Amino acid sequence: MTRSNRPLGFATRAIHHGYDPLANEGALTPPVHMTSTFAFETAEAGGEMFAGERAGHVYTRISNPTLSLLEDRMAVLEGGEAAIAFASGMGAITAVMWTFLSPGDEILVDKTLYGCTFAFFRHGLAKFGITVTHVDMRDPQNVAAAISPRTRIVYFETPANPNMRLVDIAAVSRIARAAGARTVVDNTYATPVLTRPLELGADIVVHSATKYLGGHGDLIAGIAVGSAEDMHQVRLVGLKDMTGAVMAPLTAHLIMRGLKTLELRMERHCASAQAAARLLEDHPAVAAVHYPGLTSFAQHALAARQMPGFGGMIAFELVGGMRAGIEFLDALNLARRAVSLGDAETLVQHPASMTHSTYTPQERQEHGISDGLIRLSVGLETPEDILGDLAQALDKVWRVAA
Repeated sequence: MTRSNRPLGFATRAIHHGYDPLANEGALTPPVHMTSTFAFETAEAGGEMFAGERAGHVYTRISNPTLSLLEDRMAVLEGGEAAIAFASGMGAITAVMWTFLSPGDEILVDKTLYGCTFAFFRHGLAKFGITVTHVDMRDPQNVAAAISPRTRIVYFETPANPNMRLVDIAAVSRIARAAGARTVVDNTYATPVLTRPLELGADIVVHSATKYLGGHGDLIAGIAVGSAEDMHQVRLVGLKDMTGAVMAPLTAHLIMRGLKTLELRMERHCASAQAAARLLEDHPAVAAVHYPGLTSFAQHALAARQMPGFGGMIAFELVGGMRAGIEFLDALNLARRAVSLGDAETLVQHPASMTHSTYTPQERQEHGISDGLIRLSVGLETPEDILGDLAQALDKVWRVAA
């Protein structure tokens, strides 16, 4: 293959796809279309747009040129036909579910989910006659055994928030497709830099774009990517009518800024997290480390097959459980005690009392989220400074325990 016909690389597409400065008065950065509504050339043109017979924008709750550019870029980065931008990650998830689920349907979900996703499924969808069945999807055969004629969606995160469990996307997607169900994957942790679920057989990908896609902790947003037909339905039903979870044009602008450095940032996140995971694994204060890049990780072989890099997220438990975890969090100087992830700053939090507090203590035990689990989002600071801060905090905890 010659250089002239080689496909454009990930970073090139993230920076350039879908935009020509010369078609926009030479503006290198795409303009932000801060408008709620759009004027029609004629009454007939407006009617045709509303009827879907003519392309164009009518109202920003449905589409907007700035959002459309972001959507086009996310579709090409994830290997999908189309994408939709939302006001939050939960907006993306709920819009997809409200589009394709009806009373009497079943959704299979993994044992471990982000706390708000868990609450929406368990305490939201269930109110409307939708059966939510939790399955340990680490073994695809569990999915095959649980799936039924009522199953419409198979949903999971990989890696899972917060305990880093992995799911074999290709294997589970094959099982779901054979049963006539859609596979929906939350790709927030991995990003399309590390995993592209659609290329492995999934039907829809969702993101909390608040995290790595934005990358700077200054916005709330969500993305869904899939086939053109599925995304058309989600736009007209889940977005327009059911949730109204519309992304603001300025937020789309900020995410596109973040996408320009996504590949570079993920390289740094991965390298620093790998070093941090090794430090944690070697320290006597640490009882267990859950990171796909470690050979000691139970699903390391799957991670190596499914992810070219292992991400910036680590879960670990300390000797001494929750008490030691609290002492560790309070001993940190550089890392910030805060929820969210994927920011430039290293962030650390306690899922049982924070992001996953929507689970009852019994549910956390059933779903693999121990009371002592710590979630670490490794940031972009100088790696030696991150490691130094972790080491000094671990040393303090260990001195107390000893």
